[in-house]
Amino acid sequence: MNLVALLVNLMLAAYAQQGTDHHSAEHHHQMMEHGEKAMGFSQTATTHHFQLTKTGGVVEARVNDPTDTEMRDRIRHHLQSASQAFARGDFSAPMATHDEVPDGLREMQRLQKELSYKYVETDRGAKVVIRAANAEALKAVHDFLRYQIREHNTGDPLEVSK
Repeated sequence: MNLVALLVNLMLAAYAQQGTDHHSAEHHHQMMEHGEKAMGFSQTATTHHFQLTKTGGVVEARVNDPTDTEMRDRIRHHLQSASQAFARGDFSAPMATHDEVPDGLREMQRLQKELSYKYVETDRGAKVVIRAANAEALKAVHDFLRYQIREHNTGDPLEVSK
């Protein structure tokens, strides 16, 4: 009887995991569709990266194909607009992309005056460098970036790079 119960439990656990993977895949697919609308560029022809730093962090997007200058320019337009919106406390694009309020976002809005955003062009796109003026703002930025790393499945480190 114990062997049968063990096999049933293993099968149920495998089935539950399969359901979780399906939900995650569906959730990710929806997020990619929402992101394309909110950001104005293909989520499959580009790559996002998020980096936690000692002073804040970095949001970066770049084209996968270095010859795709049209998509590169779309990234640049979006991130330049996003850096200006973030400085005003407007995080409507991340909320539209994720269809929820990302971790750390409410705190970043509340601590708006303790944060600065710098737009920087890169060879394949652009990035926004976020600087926090105090520990509370830094925690909010790191929470926000960790959320982005998980949601976008970037594989970026969840801790400050050394």
